[in-house]
Amino acid sequence: MTELLKQPGFFGTHATIGADLSQMMAALFTGLFVFGWVRARRGQAGAHHWLMLGGMIAMLAFFTSYYLFRQLGVLAVEGKEGFGGSQDLYDHVFIPVLVLHIILVIIGLVMAVYMIVLGFRAQIIEGGRRMLRAGALQTSGGTIAKVFGSMTAAVMVLFLSRVASAGFSSRKLIVYLGLLVLIAIVFSVEFAIQRIWPDGDRRHRALGRFTMLVYCILFLTGSFTYAMLYILYPGKIG
Repeated sequence: MTELLKQPGFFGTHATIGADLSQMMAALFTGLFVFGWVRARRGQAGAHHWLMLGGMIAMLAFFTSYYLFRQLGVLAVEGKEGFGGSQDLYDHVFIPVLVLHIILVIIGLVMAVYMIVLGFRAQIIEGGRRMLRAGALQTSGGTIAKVFGSMTAAVMVLFLSRVASAGFSSRKLIVYLGLLVLIAIVFSVEFAIQRIWPDGDRRHRALGRFTMLVYCILFLTGSFTYAMLYILYPGKIG
């Protein structure tokens, strides 16, 4: 599978199949999330529900192809071999945008899972119609601790599998530790928000708007790095 994804891509650029596939998945999940958000704004909760689930599946596929097959998130910050432009352009343009993109990918993935869970918890079905239920919706600290523990275990398994297949590096460790720190921050923010803003309906709507902004910026930064890597300044990383 990995060898197949390293073959020349289908968009006619210098990218591989894996790179083109991840870019296509990024466009797909962004489109689904934005379209789902529009459906929600129009009061079409059922369509919103299924579009968001579809977007979540597409985002997981994107995340898998982008980081497990392309490995750009780790490899591109370990050396300039993946970028064909000048060192100055690499240091002051490409790397800052790439780092922002990686951060947004992590935030977007966490928020996607969180918003789906929050949506299920906050929804009610009356007369065959889905709608958000107004009222307090809170999660106990014990439940949050259990979920965080499970996610920590999953991240560590992923990290150890990467070490077993590609070797250990301090930058890989930093990337995965950064993921755990970010997840902890998200849970901490949620724990604080639900105390300040306990209404599940309002919380879901407000965080939904924030998440849409993240996805739009994520798509723009991803398209920018794709263009720099595979169109304007192609290098060695596929």
